[in-house]
Amino acid sequence: MMVNDGIRAREVRLIGPNGDQLGVKSKNEALKLAEDAELDLVLVAPKAKPPVAKILDYGKYRFELQKKERESRKKQKVISVKEVRLSPTIDVNDFNTKLKNAKKFLAKGEKVRVSIRFKGRAITHKEIGRNVLERMAKETDDVAVVTQRPKMDGRSMFLMLSPKEPDKK
Repeated sequence: MMVNDGIRAREVRLIGPNGDQLGVKSKNEALKLAEDAELDLVLVAPKAKPPVAKILDYGKYRFELQKKERESRKKQKVISVKEVRLSPTIDVNDFNTKLKNAKKFLAKGEKVRVSIRFKGRAITHKEIGRNVLERMAKETDDVAVVTQRPKMDGRSMFLMLSPKEPDKK
């Protein structure tokens, strides 16, 4: 943000402290007006022809910008992605344990990446891994939505699950 003497433009379209248009003025004239009002000359639209400058209290302006930024950060929701790893030859009880973990993560509102790592020759039977992932998607369909279908990535196959939005009535 360019302020006072940091402004390089010869002419600026000037906006007064009350938001009123003062027209196109030379940089020196604008600085003099800002100094008389005991405020700063701030370049608000440097790309415009001529650049737009405003007479305002720069410290207060920066504080307001920071305040807006903090407010927008408060409203953001950080979604983390948890991973549940399976194997193509997973047993029923192990599968149920992993399923329980995945449901727990989804209940907390986190996305879940379910992945299968193929070792050795197991990669020749991708359909077995796909069936395990499809079974996981089917078991979690009451609490989750599949955001990415099973997909190969090197020696791994994975699928993404997102928590279902609660019904708004």
